Amino acid sequence: MRTTVPVIIAFLSGFAMILLFFISPEHSKIGTVELEPEVLSWVTIVGGFTLLLGVVSILRVNYVAVQRKKEGWIYNLATLVSIFAMAIPAILPESWSPLLGTGTGSIYDWLFNNLDAPMMSTMFAMLAFYIASAAFRAFRARNAEATLLLITAALVMLWRVPMGEMLLSGIHESIPEKINTYIMNGANLAVQRGILIGAALGAAAMSLRIMLGIERTYMGK
Repeated sequence: MRTTVPVIIAFLSGFAMILLFFISPEHSKIGTVELEPEVLSWVTIVGGFTLLLGVVSILRVNYVAVQRKKEGWIYNLATLVSIFAMAIPAILPESWSPLLGTGTGSIYDWLFNNLDAPMMSTMFAMLAFYIASAAFRAFRARNAEATLLLITAALVMLWRVPMGEMLLSGIHESIPEKINTYIMNGANLAVQRGILIGAALGAAAMSLRIMLGIERTYMGK
């Protein structure tokens, strides 16, 4: 029963969403209740509980690491302190104190603007160097395909920065427009659509595996 019931619920839920997609809203009502918005509301509720479960899991993993003094446990402690420092003032009502809640001037707002946002900016700034390093390794003209990739990437990068656009326009004023038309809205868009189609087929295959009970990782197996 512990395996059969979740599989049946997953199958019925997925089958209901597929069926509602092909049925008009007028024919998908039970009395005055529209099934599709009702099912989506339940999805939102379940998603909220999964977020709560994720927070509990993070707290538990980091607490165990601190308790057992594992290697690098000081970082786990910093994670726990950060979670409580951000969560507790945000949960408490603003009527108790202007420092509570998530409004302007609150503890949560100060921590987010002065600690969280600068750290995110730092991470994105560091990613630029990793991207440049990866691009240097990937864009070596070892064969015809790599040479074509190198030329395309160089043109796109020149087109995306004002200095490069000015340089290309100096050669011929129609070059930036042609790059946008033939590379960005042509070859690049075609590849993006191919990737999206592949991702959609993969999602459909995974959904069928879950509905048919072949994929059961959501039950911890």
